[in-house]
Amino acid sequence: MKPVFLFVAVFFFLQSPAQTSRKPIDTSVQTLIVFFDGLRPDYITADLMPQLTAFKAKASYGSNHHSVYPTVTRVNASSYSTGSYPSAHGLMGNTVYFPQVDAKKGINTGEAEEMQKVIEATHGHLLTATTLGEVLQSVGAKMMVFSSGSTGQALMQNHTISGGATINPKMILPASQTQDILNTIGPVPAHAKPNTGQHQWVTDALIQYGLKKDGPLVSAIWFSDPDGAAHSDGIGSPAAVASIRSVDEQFGRILQTLKDRGLDQKFNILISTDHGFVTHIGKESLPDLLIRKGLKKDKESDDVIVVGGALYVKDHNPERIKKIVAALQAEEWIGAIFTRGKKAGDLKGFVEGTLSFESVHWDHQERSADILVDVNWNDEKNGTGYAGSSFSRGVAGHGSLSPYEVHIPLIAFGPGFKRNYESPLPTSNVDLVPTILHLYGIPLPKTMQGRVMTELFAGGKEAPELRPTKEVIRTEARSAEGTYVLTLERTVLGSHRYVDFARVQRTKGMARP
Repeated sequence: MKPVFLFVAVFFFLQSPAQTSRKPIDTSVQTLIVFFDGLRPDYITADLMPQLTAFKAKASYGSNHHSVYPTVTRVNASSYSTGSYPSAHGLMGNTVYFPQVDAKKGINTGEAEEMQKVIEATHGHLLTATTLGEVLQSVGAKMMVFSSGSTGQALMQNHTISGGATINPKMILPASQTQDILNTIGPVPAHAKPNTGQHQWVTDALIQYGLKKDGPLVSAIWFSDPDGAAHSDGIGSPAAVASIRSVDEQFGRILQTLKDRGLDQKFNILISTDHGFVTHIGKESLPDLLIRKGLKKDKESDDVIVVGGALYVKDHNPERIKKIVAALQAEEWIGAIFTRGKKAGDLKGFVEGTLSFESVHWDHQERSADILVDVNWNDEKNGTGYAGSSFSRGVAGHGSLSPYEVHIPLIAFGPGFKRNYESPLPTSNVDLVPTILHLYGIPLPKTMQGRVMTELFAGGKEAPELRPTKEVIRTEARSAEGTYVLTLERTVLGSHRYVDFARVQRTKGMARP
């Protein structure tokens, strides 16, 4: 496979940032962030992932860790890199809508070249929150990203490059380093299922450029499996199982390299994933449903632009929005539905039976749609015994508000963290970067919404005030066809709200009183 390299000229800051009078940060301990794409907690077993299982046993483990909704890859790459939700960073889905780029359809965030169009159209504001890479550059430090996934996913982890670099099979940034890196690591292997060759290639790159004393302060590696194989072949399929073992083997290489180089006590390692996974059992898509119901003229019409689960209604017509919502609430396969609140702080949407964008941290001032639609889900097991099914189409995937997609693993190990410890406190991917910056004594930007996970710190004690509570938000809509009841559960820890799941229940034939 011939690699394609993108040059994002707008965002190259290759010169050294201005140094301030603040105290120099301690660089004696570096940080490694590891993402296994689509890693369900129940994949971490001695049989499937012996390396990660043994590592988890001696580390801190967050048993109540959360993906950010929508539970998709590029949303969570942006959320972890900025320490914020879509309400702040503005990357609203795996597909996004920028009418100044294309007024009639969404843009695939998996392609960095497509993201370049957004960069140009927004005058450099692809994300509207500060990233870890930008913060590190401001204090004279660097971040490097290593990814075997899509170019868009790699880009969203440090989209401004910020004095560091990104190494991906199809994209190396800065582009000026391409040939030197290829000469050092070797040619890019062809993509396969599982993607073992490319996983090994990016691990080689991490070992060469990241796992060394004079390497970047923060390195991040993102493996595209087990997500890729599970999408195509299903959860628990031979291909998916092989992909899990493949990335676990590369993780073992990382640990062995750190040990061989005497760096195993010089790195803090944080491990997470972007989302869980469910089996798909759906048969209809949103555009097809809207067209069938006469609510959208055809697939090319601009009366309603469908971008993933986001619906952009022409002229934001409130009556049309209400009509669409009512039709969706009558469909068994449709799950939670969200609209804007009547005012800031409202947890219910302005349309009867909906919750607000704010309730799921999706209330971006400029980029939120008119309606956000989730699919329904259940606890059914697939043929290989893995629980969790949703009414999306395809073989298997993610994106919804089922607990199987929201609840994910968190592992932290190194001199900064407790050993052999399990925390029940809620955490999220937005908490990773605030925690990293706190360990280095670097102030958090105002745009960061995550919290510092002090309960995991070595020598630290769980503060008495760190006691989570459950919050249940309920709304309903009644019609001649029946009743639609939507419940959202969140875990509250201080000022932080973690979205656990949404559930929909319907009853038939209960007419409006």
